[in-house]
Amino acid sequence: MRPLVALCLTTALLPSPVLAQEAARETTAFTLSSGAPRTAEQLALRFDKADLSFRLLPESQSLEGVAVLDFTATAPTSAVVVELDAVFAIAAITVDGQAVADWSNPGGRLTIPMPHPLTAGESVSVRIAYAGRPHQAKRAPWDGGFVWTTTPDGQPWIASAVQGEGCDLFWPCVDHPQGEPEQVDLHITVPSTLSAPANGRFLGKSDNGDGTTTWNWTARQPDTYAISLNVGPYVEMAADYRSRFGNVIPLRFWRLASADPAKAQALFDEFPQMLDFYEATVGPFPFGDEKMGVVETPHLGMEHQTINAYGNGYKLDGKGYDWLLQHELAHEWFGNQLTNADWDDMWLHEGFGTYMQPLYARWLNGERAMQAELQTMRLALANRFPVVSGKPQDAGTVYDDKTGPALDLYYKGALIAHTLRLHIGDDAFYESLRRLVYGRPDPQPGNFRPRYATTPDYVAIVNEVTGRDMGWFFDAYLYQATLPDLVMTRQGRRVAHVQRVMPVRIHAGLAAAADLVKADGGERPHQRETGHQRIDEIDRVRARRPLGQDQADDRIDQAKEHVVRGLRPEILRAEPERIPQIRRGNTPHRRLRVQAACICHDMKAGHNRPPVAAGRSPA
Repeated sequence: MRPLVALCLTTALLPSPVLAQEAARETTAFTLSSGAPRTAEQLALRFDKADLSFRLLPESQSLEGVAVLDFTATAPTSAVVVELDAVFAIAAITVDGQAVADWSNPGGRLTIPMPHPLTAGESVSVRIAYAGRPHQAKRAPWDGGFVWTTTPDGQPWIASAVQGEGCDLFWPCVDHPQGEPEQVDLHITVPSTLSAPANGRFLGKSDNGDGTTTWNWTARQPDTYAISLNVGPYVEMAADYRSRFGNVIPLRFWRLASADPAKAQALFDEFPQMLDFYEATVGPFPFGDEKMGVVETPHLGMEHQTINAYGNGYKLDGKGYDWLLQHELAHEWFGNQLTNADWDDMWLHEGFGTYMQPLYARWLNGERAMQAELQTMRLALANRFPVVSGKPQDAGTVYDDKTGPALDLYYKGALIAHTLRLHIGDDAFYESLRRLVYGRPDPQPGNFRPRYATTPDYVAIVNEVTGRDMGWFFDAYLYQATLPDLVMTRQGRRVAHVQRVMPVRIHAGLAAAADLVKADGGERPHQRETGHQRIDEIDRVRARRPLGQDQADDRIDQAKEHVVRGLRPEILRAEPERIPQIRRGNTPHRRLRVQAACICHDMKAGHNRPPVAAGRSPA
């Protein structure tokens, strides 16, 4: 067991006047967002290991920490740079045991000069002792930080949730999606009446003889924001799951002692069924050598690697499963095993993760259950910003609906995944997911590691799997805010022709927008005053302007007020100016232009069969 000398030393190094100054300090805007470009020094270092010791003090809502960070230089550098919230008072910093006095932490970016410049291949160990009151969440998990509260019976209940704000809210880290350490060891000291479940494998706990107990854990390559602290009067529920891939996965659920045991057991009973779905649909549970873990939290939830936060109150909403549990579990594949290389690629986490809910609904209850969930998603689309901008972003930008896609990351991302599946077929779609998540088409326990990916990486995977250039598809759906159109021509009651016209990016130098529609067996351009460009996907001419906010609001309102009769379910919204044309009448030929969120039906054989990954067939 790890001794508490380091923790005791932290307290001894912090004189009381330092703690008295904390109330005057504020967390900076830099710290409250995540994913700022890494410095040259950070790019020159590989993060080998973080050994993190925390002592949580519920009565003062503060923590004392000691972080030992091991790096290896991949290029010459003269400093180690990490991020740490400036609300913490730093007691001491050492480099390979040598004290460093000339460090600086302006605004939360901590620069530690090396005693001598590091050369490529040289390793270094930095120790940082610090203490203070971590930033408190106002409305976790949306506004992240620490939650200090009490259980119904009055005992301390503590949780961290820092996705949008970043790991630097409570430990010194490289606050960037690509800042994952290869290994993280956690030593969490809490009052002995409480438990501290955390990431990874449990290494045991030790009674310190002073009314506190230290819980020890180790995790491999955790997503930086997925490292979490959870403290409370928990009861541990345990079982083992025999995977379709032959390995045995520990199942663990830490519920509050005051929770209804029957409701907790009902939730725990969902674990193996959800695991079976994911392993059949995507592939092996990525952390089977550690655990599938869930802990009850005082906030709604978060995808903390192998210790997902659950605060849904055991509510069921008629779907036949707990949506929060299912969604957060999706992130073990889309978020923790696969991590986006930049926040601009966050749809790889949230879009695919959200698409797993309608697929699971179909797995449980059939096609109509899936379609019902997809329809709910369609009605929530904003279409004000592209899902992917094509340039580096931070978390604050992409999650704010005034500057980025926000909820469209989830719902539009899921609908894009659904459209892609029906367009390229199940076999190609699920192989593309395996290649994205595992880096290979044939994952088995032990033959893959956590990995990073970008949106262009996934486009290249789809191109390779299908043998086609699918760039037009992603240009239209991901890189543009507005949705493609469907042009439908009717002859009486019969649909004579349905054409998708795809918006793609306009190249510099195009002076005017054009609308290309098929006529008399050919294509003819027709100038439109709107300035939008619409074109058949085969030509792949590049896109149209996104809707303004007022237009988007009007379109959503119009969609709610009108029912378009006789159109297939892929049609989401009629353009406002076209809605009067959608009516019964004697017109022999009518052309309708509508905006399509996704293709929801495909009559090709095999497109609606249940997905099955490598391994035995579903039970």
